[in-house]
Amino acid sequence: MRQKLVVLTGAGMSAESGIPTFRGNNGLWENHRIEDVASPEGWERDPRMVLEFYNQRRKNVGEVEPNRGHFILAELEKNFDVHIITQNVDNLHERAGSTKVMHLHGEITKSRSSVNPTLIYDIEGWELKWGDKCESGSQLRPHIVWFGEAVPMIEPATAITETADVFVVVGTSLQVYPASGLVLYAPRYCPKYIIDPMVPEMQRIQNLVAIEKGASEGLEELKKILVK
Repeated sequence: MRQKLVVLTGAGMSAESGIPTFRGNNGLWENHRIEDVASPEGWERDPRMVLEFYNQRRKNVGEVEPNRGHFILAELEKNFDVHIITQNVDNLHERAGSTKVMHLHGEITKSRSSVNPTLIYDIEGWELKWGDKCESGSQLRPHIVWFGEAVPMIEPATAITETADVFVVVGTSLQVYPASGLVLYAPRYCPKYIIDPMVPEMQRIQNLVAIEKGASEGLEELKKILVK
């Protein structure tokens, strides 16, 4: 039986493909205040602006390609039962060939009803327009978990993490709650690796190895460690 490799990925994973990281030092995201484009209040104030903002993000995702790090994680499925838990909303893990990907914060290639969150649809192309409605007649919104909203996938993500034989964190500073707490649920005995140029302080974590490199370079090193 193959070991279960659970990998938590963040913005640094996709940044190497040319997708801007979510939060800049000036509190802006692509020249927009985060609360204006990533909160229920922002949606209520100006839904058309929010739709256009995510249209441009979706267009950007379609124009970039998975990087070497994405492909390494897909390749590791030859040796491990790989489960990816990602904070990213792009589809680069899937496009690289990973088959078990859980999106904590939603998926930019999908829309959902603004009234019934269980009504979720694939978006054809990159545009979601004002007037596009769900089967119940409500406006469609991006299938994104905004600030102030519940993270419905955190419980299944926690359950997977608790069964990890190896746990890896790639490209995240572990500052976004509740994803930042997942590493605490990995079994004490299992080896843990964190890959990031700026590894955060994690004194409470046992069996932790820090690889202070970018996502692709760090995953190349990790693969050499894991695959004998």
